[in-house]
Amino acid sequence: MNRTIEIDGQSLTVDDVARFARAEARVELSASARARMAVTRRVVDGIVARNEVVYGVTTGFGKLSEVAIPPDRLAELQVNLVRSHAAGVGPLLPEREVRAMMLLRANVIAKGYSGARAELAELLLGMLNAGVWPPVPEQGSVGASGDLAPLAHLALALIGEGALVRDGRAAAAREVLHEIGLTPATLGPKEGITLINGTQAHTAVAALALVDAHTLWQTAHVAGAMSLEALLGTPVAFDARIQDARGQLGQAASAALLRELLRDSQIRESHRLGDPRVQDAYALRCMPQVHGPVLDAIDFAAGVIGREINAATDNPLVFEDGAMLSGGNFHGQSVAMVLDFLAIALTNLATLAERRIDRLVHPDL
Repeated sequence: MNRTIEIDGQSLTVDDVARFARAEARVELSASARARMAVTRRVVDGIVARNEVVYGVTTGFGKLSEVAIPPDRLAELQVNLVRSHAAGVGPLLPEREVRAMMLLRANVIAKGYSGARAELAELLLGMLNAGVWPPVPEQGSVGASGDLAPLAHLALALIGEGALVRDGRAAAAREVLHEIGLTPATLGPKEGITLINGTQAHTAVAALALVDAHTLWQTAHVAGAMSLEALLGTPVAFDARIQDARGQLGQAASAALLRELLRDSQIRESHRLGDPRVQDAYALRCMPQVHGPVLDAIDFAAGVIGREINAATDNPLVFEDGAMLSGGNFHGQSVAMVLDFLAIALTNLATLAERRIDRLVHPDL
């Protein structure tokens, strides 16, 4: 952990998320984030002091949004929200995905639109730097209403309830926090919904999947180049002039990588002369035309996911001018759709690999 990532709600990258999920960096909250959070927290405190009607702050949730909550029970409302939504089921998410989720939630809070105190983000980052993380069940997210259940399991640990994993052992969250020198959070008005309302669970999974997808894309070219050599193929189809004639960026990048991998190939040179074939089978010749669109899909997904990891996905949102507005930024459609797109793309990468394998094991082809 020789690198420190500064969390400011605006500049986190997918590579940062992957690096931190692998425990290769520490995190700290930026001064600019603290300043923004202080401003919007004062907005929330003012609304509470004036007893204004604001969803999820001075009212109930969902169908109970028209029910006014007494001032002396506003904090209790937030704690009960967290407890009631920590209802995930199924296998637990892997540690790296939970760490990424925690990082993204801290980053969203640091953006300032949640109206939360800086102490909440600091507590999350302190847990991350100490290497502790809550067990979060895989199933239970609605998506259309944000990742309420997964994030509630995270929030539960922050208030000293539920469990935390430290050095591979799960124990009571309050006990683990005490061991690492941290104090459980006492939630104030709005801070429960701030912790659980957003897209950070599936966006964390998406960010890590994106990094893995790019690694798979590169690996597919290595396997493809080796297959071409084994099948005594020709790299003519990867000529830059062919790619330029079409003008597709991903295709050109794929062909360039294949040319680099096959440069100075002694195996290729050994069969240049005396081979009657004028072109190779689709599985070899069309690698740039298949691998290229996969890269285009990865790049498109990277844009959407990159924006989402720095997005304000809370509801209601708190603005520095004193406004608090209800909207739907918690909806997970943006990331869900590009994950479907990414799945389609990677399936095509696998399909072409299967066709190459078929040629490798069938000498008659």
